[in-house]
Amino acid sequence: MRKKRTMKAILILCLAILFFGTWNAGWNHGRAEKNNDSTILKNIREKQDQITKAEREKNSLKKNLSDVQSIKKNLESKKKDLNNYIIELDEQIALIEARVEELKGQIALKEGEILDTQAQVEEAIGRENGQMQNMIIRAHQMYEKKSSLAAELLFGASGMGDILNRAELMEKLVTYDKQQWNEYQNYRMYVELCERQLELEKEILDQTKENVELEQNTLELFLEQKKKDIEAYEADISNNEKAIEEYEAMIKQQDEEIKALELAIAAERKKLSVMRTYDGGTFVFPLASYTRVSDPYGWRIHPILKVKQFHNGVDLAAPKGTAIYAAYDGVVVAAAYSSTMGNYVMVDHGDNLYTIYMHASTLKVKTDDVVKRGQTIALVGSTGRSTGNHLHFSVRKDGEYVSPMDYITLP
Repeated sequence: MRKKRTMKAILILCLAILFFGTWNAGWNHGRAEKNNDSTILKNIREKQDQITKAEREKNSLKKNLSDVQSIKKNLESKKKDLNNYIIELDEQIALIEARVEELKGQIALKEGEILDTQAQVEEAIGRENGQMQNMIIRAHQMYEKKSSLAAELLFGASGMGDILNRAELMEKLVTYDKQQWNEYQNYRMYVELCERQLELEKEILDQTKENVELEQNTLELFLEQKKKDIEAYEADISNNEKAIEEYEAMIKQQDEEIKALELAIAAERKKLSVMRTYDGGTFVFPLASYTRVSDPYGWRIHPILKVKQFHNGVDLAAPKGTAIYAAYDGVVVAAAYSSTMGNYVMVDHGDNLYTIYMHASTLKVKTDDVVKRGQTIALVGSTGRSTGNHLHFSVRKDGEYVSPMDYITLP
């Protein structure tokens, strides 16, 4: 039995020297490497979880696009009632716009994540290369020293007990070198996982950008469809008389909504004995950028109905998303939506002077907000009974519409 143990010790010692030998490594260092090994394994698990999450995110992007055909089918059933059709279409357009903004936010986040992952890849490659260099150095040293070390360990022992102790030490050193190799393999795996995550994140970024483009195309499709449907409805000879009646009813509805707001405000003032006064200051132009007057204030021939109609404001053509400014200091008395005015804001400037801003894509204020001259209160759009991006700007004084040009000057 003792002879067998002796032969086993010699065999272990020789194998260790030939394949994994070292002359200056310590067992304590081996334990430190074991801790590093557990850390890299934890990092690998975390990276695998991140890749799984990224794959789910990539797959979900393809499923969350607007269902154009389904929306179209639903809208077709609403076309008999133009107002209901416009309300439904504006709701769908608002949903798509919100989705586009959400996707743009995701793009910004993903670009930041890609930068972080690129840094992780570079760090992981650095660690992998460092581990490889350590192993190359050890291999060279082992090759250079193995003959003299073998002789020293085999023949320099003082006795059988010493040989057994040296065999045990070499077995530990063999374990250490195996750990070094395993750690290198783990770093290699971690690098591959980091690179895969980076690849996935870039694919997600590309898909998100593509989704933004697709959603914007869908948005333009529905805006153009809205324009065509309104124009076709109003231009249809068989509907002409009805369209004129509806247009007059629309204007009447707008007037009633505005007058109701004015009456409510007057009643509230009387109740509270509070009067807001207008100090006669100059209005700021209500748009951040101006293209042209697409429809002036006053009596004119309606561009589609071809009948003489009174236009109670001025239409200012501007790109979608252009900032709409409060013309002067005041209080927001309405920030709402109607099928005719679309998203609109009404501001009380005091002394029965009001400004109204119609067809906005987005409202930036709410009822009872106090606003300052030049403050952004909405963004240009084409909501409500509108066939193109513009601001319909109206001014009311003492319960009647007056020319906005008496208060503003075109740039």
